[in-house]
Amino acid sequence: MTEKKELIYDCLILGSGPAGFSAAIYAQRGNLKTAILDINMFGGQPSNYLEIENYPGFSSISGYELMEKFEQHADKFKVDKFPMLEIENVNLQKKEIETKDTIFKGKTIIIATGAQAKQLNIEGEAEFKGRGVSYCAICDGAFYKDKTLAVVGGGNSALEEAIYLTKFAKKVYIIHRREGLRADKLVCKRACENNKLEFIMCTIPLKIEGTKTVEKLILKDLNTDTIKELNVDGVFPYIGLKPNTDMFNGQLEQNQNGFIETDVNLQTSVKGVYAAGDVRNTPLRQVITAASDGAICANSAVKYLEAYDDELKNKYPSNII
Repeated sequence: MTEKKELIYDCLILGSGPAGFSAAIYAQRGNLKTAILDINMFGGQPSNYLEIENYPGFSSISGYELMEKFEQHADKFKVDKFPMLEIENVNLQKKEIETKDTIFKGKTIIIATGAQAKQLNIEGEAEFKGRGVSYCAICDGAFYKDKTLAVVGGGNSALEEAIYLTKFAKKVYIIHRREGLRADKLVCKRACENNKLEFIMCTIPLKIEGTKTVEKLILKDLNTDTIKELNVDGVFPYIGLKPNTDMFNGQLEQNQNGFIETDVNLQTSVKGVYAAGDVRNTPLRQVITAASDGAICANSAVKYLEAYDDELKNKYPSNII
């Protein structure tokens, strides 16, 4: 059996979205030897966003282009990058990340693994995934030219993706379990003004049906308990986020939904381990807040290691360390 090589860093960053890249830039500028690791290609969820209009400095920019700029900035500071890793184990107490052929050891770890779309967990959803059920409008929207679609949800993501889908589909239904929408007023205004969109409120999906691909959605009206069928060619759920924390579960404090709890310095319940962006318990999940979190985490990691070095200096003679 081939022995795995070891790589040692001052700061290991898990995740390469805006939080991860921001943390990497600030950590490397803080003179920490830094590596950014990801199980996917770099860029995180924003890479799939067609348009971002609320990141200061850019009145409008595609998510892919913005994240490309983040990565180029990190490259300027020579951050080590490891995409598409097969992570086998993470030990936060030891601050070790084990992959197929490498053991990464860090003095600090920043978790910036983000979150993913929640599933509806209804009959037919798993069966028709990739055959009419999709969680990414920008990825799959072009496949539905002149088709009828359903978007489930009432927040910004649901409405923005529904608006995007009208570029291809002839009709898009927005299905929401409540009477009112949760999206920003500007987004709601745009959706209401789009004549290809139709709202079905106080309604939940019960089942997705079809043969080879999606053909209909079974709905329940929450006010009347009426069950009805809606003929659609595709279903796009946007009902919230699930944190990407499976590899850390049980190792640190999380809230009831699995999001990581942090203090004011974004340190987790494990000393020297920090969390940034959508993966942590936070009141707002946006590119700008994720980038801010990354900067705070890196600054906290720098101070943590400075304090650790001072402790060693007080404990041992200078000629030893």
